[in-house]
Amino acid sequence: MADSIARRLEQYTIARSHEVLIVKAQIDGEFDEIAIFKGFSSSLVRSTASDPEIPVLPPGAKIVSVDRLESPYNPNNPRYIQQGLSWETMRSLLSEAGV
Repeated sequence: MADSIARRLEQYTIARSHEVLIVKAQIDGEFDEIAIFKGFSSSLVRSTASDPEIPVLPPGAKIVSVDRLESPYNPNNPRYIQQGLSWETMRSLLSEAGV
């Protein structure tokens, strides 16, 4: 079975630990912004469950865009590698990283 989108994005940040992903998504019709770093996801808009088995980015979420940033992430001074990537572009980067 193929890995979920969330799992693939988390695996990407393990493979590229110098990067942080900020994922802008629509979840159940509501906007969310999710930070993913070193295999962990956390919502920047809503509360995040303490159980890591509960996905922050659930199946059925619509990814609006993905930003790649240099770690460590500082919201007051973000260092962007790329901004506003489409899911199609990000999917290519995931494939390049082997996830």
